[in-house]
Amino acid sequence: MEKLCNFNHQFVIVHLLLFSSLLSFTNPTPSPTQDEQSQIISRFQEYLRINTSQPSPNYKKSTQFILSLAESLSLETQVIEFVQGKPLVILKWPGSDLFLPSILLNSHTDVVPSERSKWDYHPFGAHIDENGNIFARGSQDMKCVGMQYMEAVRRLKASGFQPKRSLYLSFVPDEEIGGHDGLEKLAQSDVFKNMNVDIVLDEGLASPNENYRLFYGERMPWWLVIKATGAPGHGAKLYDNSAIENLFKSIESIRRFRASQFDLVKAGLKGEGEVISVNMAFLKAGTPSPTGFVMNLQPSEAEAGFDIRIPPTVNAEFLEKRIAEEWAPASRNMSFEFKQKGSTQDYRGRPLITATDRSKPWWALLVEAIKKANGKIGKPEIFPAATDSRYFRQQGLRAIGFSPMANTPVLLHDHNEFLNQAEYLKGIDVYESIIKAYTSYIPPGRDSLSRDEL
Repeated sequence: MEKLCNFNHQFVIVHLLLFSSLLSFTNPTPSPTQDEQSQIISRFQEYLRINTSQPSPNYKKSTQFILSLAESLSLETQVIEFVQGKPLVILKWPGSDLFLPSILLNSHTDVVPSERSKWDYHPFGAHIDENGNIFARGSQDMKCVGMQYMEAVRRLKASGFQPKRSLYLSFVPDEEIGGHDGLEKLAQSDVFKNMNVDIVLDEGLASPNENYRLFYGERMPWWLVIKATGAPGHGAKLYDNSAIENLFKSIESIRRFRASQFDLVKAGLKGEGEVISVNMAFLKAGTPSPTGFVMNLQPSEAEAGFDIRIPPTVNAEFLEKRIAEEWAPASRNMSFEFKQKGSTQDYRGRPLITATDRSKPWWALLVEAIKKANGKIGKPEIFPAATDSRYFRQQGLRAIGFSPMANTPVLLHDHNEFLNQAEYLKGIDVYESIIKAYTSYIPPGRDSLSRDEL
């Protein structure tokens, strides 16, 4: 009973402190004028027009642009290249209490390729149509978020706000191709250790309704290749255990599993991020000939590739056993390998999820700050794909995915990706509220006065 009372006492203290932190900045920043809004949108367009699409992103130009904005805001800057030609930009707004852990707002600078002929407007033209929609690759994924960070800082600095905790903004390369030469190396470095980060915000997804989406975890990619072998045979012969016949048995088994998982989503029993997804990425078989393939020869090898996504809430060993015994059994002359296999646990063996319990300050602060900016929030979700957040969670850190885009179709990696300028501007209000709340938070047991004030 004594332990329960202590817990309740601590819970009340946490919420009193959260409420106190939110009250400490009740005076809202004046709304930007029409001219200021035009300048904000213009800066966003300038960033969008820099072609940072894979496989040859113009990181030099994007880095110069980010550094020029940082200079105008008097932010500390650092450019690191863990791999040559792939710069990682870190900006810092020092807090008044250097003993408090810091806040990190992360974004990636690269974007996926685009098919120009499939777009209504040039993917790097940042065209604004009559409805205020800004069309550009990266408008949702995720140059919008990186610039919203910067614009929120600009407004806070102009208002005279001084953070207690240090705030870092990171602009990282290569997220769209795995982040191995970018944030993965940063998360494992002494540079990051010295930043003393306690909470990370990273990318989320647009929401087609009025509720913003918050992500406390994400699915890990398992890229599986299954190979079948067998004796070659005449195209007219019927016999068991041919390579293609065995591979088709596996494909059919995988297809049934995929359908069972998809049925849970379609029935509304689980969210997309809560099930194991499997999609075939390639199918390779046949004996090549100068005119195509040899038609009267059954090949001795066949293989298929599958993009599998694993939620951190499921037992990964169960799926590994299924692959070995049912999808690629050695008894059918089959083998398998993983081209990529993300872990669903951190270095301590804990699931890669961030607690959404409102007794935890960072989640509660985020929710309250969004509401304070007149935003609405849906049910917490697991991100259906992989982001750089996994590298933070693997280090045991809290990370939350969030992109303030409500009433917006999900168009990341799609043709005609766009974000409405009104939603973009509203997102700046949201981040302004979040940064205030996060950088002002003093934990239970800490004197509210900073070291400088003492």
